Amino acid sequence: MTQLPNIITLLRIAGSLGLLLCDVTGVAYWIIYALCGISDIVDGWLARKLKCVTKKGALLDSLADICFVACCAWKLLPILELPQCLWLWAGVIVVIKVVNQLSALVMHGSCYFPHTLANKITGFLLFIAVPMTFWSIIPIAIVAAIATFAAIHEAVIVNIARQLINNN
Repeated sequence: MTQLPNIITLLRIAGSLGLLLCDVTGVAYWIIYALCGISDIVDGWLARKLKCVTKKGALLDSLADICFVACCAWKLLPILELPQCLWLWAGVIVVIKVVNQLSALVMHGSCYFPHTLANKITGFLLFIAVPMTFWSIIPIAIVAAIATFAAIHEAVIVNIARQLINNN
């Protein structure tokens, strides 16, 4: 029973990869999309409820999130007509997050994916905003603003962790 949250997370990775096989205009894509999004909420809630939260599970959850976002981006970005400023903004967010992970790797010897409230809000809003992007770019711009804050907040957390380690 303690592995159930990790099994759900692994199913999200499989579902994310399944999105690559679906037509974005088809019902199957959006059903899998919804199931992946719901599983992202359920796995963490279940891990806390069963008192089986682990670093391995948190890392697996973060990797599943990355896989889900990457697979969605692979399918959706070619057909969405986003302004160049949003592409650049997304690129800046990705660079900040990559630098955060490289910093954590150099300073701590491992990657660090903090599950902050800002990151959770970003993930939830991104899940909701992506389908809305077919009609308006405003929801995705709002998510980009929150994601920028979350990425910078993540950098601060990595830096504080480094300082705590250096002071000990």
